[in-house]
Amino acid sequence: MKLGLIGGYGGKMIQVDIERIKYAEDLGYDSIWTAEAYGADAVTPAAWILAQTDKIKVGTSIMQMPARSPACSAMTAMTLNQLSNGRFIVGLGASGPQVVEGWHGVAYGRPVTRTKEYISIMKKIFAREAAVEHEGFHYSLPYSGEDGTGLGKPLKSILQADKDIPIYTASITPNGLSGSAEVADGVFPIWMDPSKPEVLLPHIEKGLAKSGRTLMEFDIAPFITCIMGDDINACRQPIKGNMALYIGGMGARDKNFYNDYCKALGFEDAAVKIQDLYLSGKKDEAMAAVPDELVDACHLVGPAEHIREQLTRWKSAGASGVVGSMLIGSGQTEALKIIAEEML
Repeated sequence: MKLGLIGGYGGKMIQVDIERIKYAEDLGYDSIWTAEAYGADAVTPAAWILAQTDKIKVGTSIMQMPARSPACSAMTAMTLNQLSNGRFIVGLGASGPQVVEGWHGVAYGRPVTRTKEYISIMKKIFAREAAVEHEGFHYSLPYSGEDGTGLGKPLKSILQADKDIPIYTASITPNGLSGSAEVADGVFPIWMDPSKPEVLLPHIEKGLAKSGRTLMEFDIAPFITCIMGDDINACRQPIKGNMALYIGGMGARDKNFYNDYCKALGFEDAAVKIQDLYLSGKKDEAMAAVPDELVDACHLVGPAEHIREQLTRWKSAGASGVVGSMLIGSGQTEALKIIAEEML
């Protein structure tokens, strides 16, 4: 089992806790992950962290694909990977229609198709076997649109690259999971119940079959929040607030991937109630409607000994090959230490 640390995307002021990252590095954590929404980007803090660490890998969870061309992301990956002696990991995501069309001003399009095209182009760039050409739904290299000059020509990267730079994607939809397993090296489920791998595995195995690989060659790396404290109910509250935001407010009523995923995890009634409350402006009530059982199934909360007990489920998932990495969101160094002691 590998352990990673989630950095988050922050708010008005960007904060990178280098001391906590170095502490995790010393504990044996394998990776630290940056993020972006519609404020700070994911790449700049990744470079900042790589420059101040020695062993820990740094990945993006995620770089929004519609915000960058595949070639731009490939250049970023090759540059940071070379400067850090191979410590950079690509993490990609489609984001959502609200951000893509409202913030980046481009069509959301077909997220799974975009992912497959994007990764195909990046891998061609990494390989440097020939000048890159691609004709797809989202991307054409050279550009073939009617508004183009017609002067574009296929190019091969000047920079020598590691063709095996890992690429992860973020997904929880059936088609997204299958697509990730077909073309990527790992996937980030936003949450996961390690006791219910059947929610994810059929879709992942479908994609792996297309790629000719097995689960041993693919990393399922869920995000897991850890809040340690004597009052378990108090520990659950921030997580409930976050889950209510995603289950209730991310997307439209009839197009919310997180709401669908909550239902797939076995909390259909709760998912409906949370969304109804959230979209009615009753955010506190929506947060209260998040079941304790859902929080406990997907995250680590409560006193130290209780967290140790919860980790046994994750150990089993790791031993069976279902979970390859646990990406931990926690600001508590003692919690990071406990997890390392139990899992490494």
